[in-house]
Amino acid sequence: MLIDAPSLYFRAFFGIPESAARAADGSPVNAVRGFLDMLATLIRTRRPDRMVCAMDHDWRPDWRVALLPSYKAHRLAPAGGEVVPDTLTPQVPVILDVLDALGITTLGAAGYEADDVLGTLSVTQPAPVEVVSGDRDLFQLVDDARGVRLLYVGRGVAKLENCDGTAVRARYGVPADRYADFAALRGDPSDGLPGVPGVGEKTAARLVERYGDIAAILAALDDPAAGFAPGLRTKLTAARDYLAVAPKVVRVALDVPLPPLRTELPTAPADPERLLELAERWNLAGPARRLLDALATRPQAAA
Repeated sequence: MLIDAPSLYFRAFFGIPESAARAADGSPVNAVRGFLDMLATLIRTRRPDRMVCAMDHDWRPDWRVALLPSYKAHRLAPAGGEVVPDTLTPQVPVILDVLDALGITTLGAAGYEADDVLGTLSVTQPAPVEVVSGDRDLFQLVDDARGVRLLYVGRGVAKLENCDGTAVRARYGVPADRYADFAALRGDPSDGLPGVPGVGEKTAARLVERYGDIAAILAALDDPAAGFAPGLRTKLTAARDYLAVAPKVVRVALDVPLPPLRTELPTAPADPERLLELAERWNLAGPARRLLDALATRPQAAA
């Protein structure tokens, strides 16, 4: 199980009121509590024996911005860095401390987003693999042949959607391995991808189904017999420069250099005393206990 940690802890932060989860000193721990409870639910219901939590070591990599300057530009703080709620930022180190005490591996890579770490692990780790995220871009990682699925948590972990290739096609009308081309055509305001003006999901899906990818679409634009409607040809031609780079921006990296790592999910905390200290300091006794119970009661643990 590959966890998109930022996706989950952002959802936890906005899903649980700060007033409902505070440490003894009054510090909000809503993101921490929600994240730990999400992990407990996933472990209890999906029963993985391996897990890695991927982190954003670079939320807006320079190589993506060089290709498309608008990439996530709307989320850039005036002083630099990502716009993140002030009360969420200090909770991330607490999450990392708790995961370390538990013995659950966390991993990031300089110059890459968590998505890229997840993508690389999805093709290098033994199958089956379940990727957990609320990020639509990760639909492109679904691979029935390799046994890679996306557990999409856009509506929360309790309502996760277990997506294989059939589910991706039913949802968007394209195969999973063409999702990046589809998304580049359609656009994604949440990532600063403008898309092609006047091309929505249905038209984007039709284009991908007919031509296969954006490179083939651009090649067909130069063929008068390709059969484009005049208006659509005009729109695509006007967006040619954008379309030449957008798929590279959307496509998740599958070749991030990663160090050797331990993926086995523990059945007991790696550092019980440290975990107890963190639970007491941050008022996390309940979530910690639920997570420990989920770890201890997996079939693998019983065996």
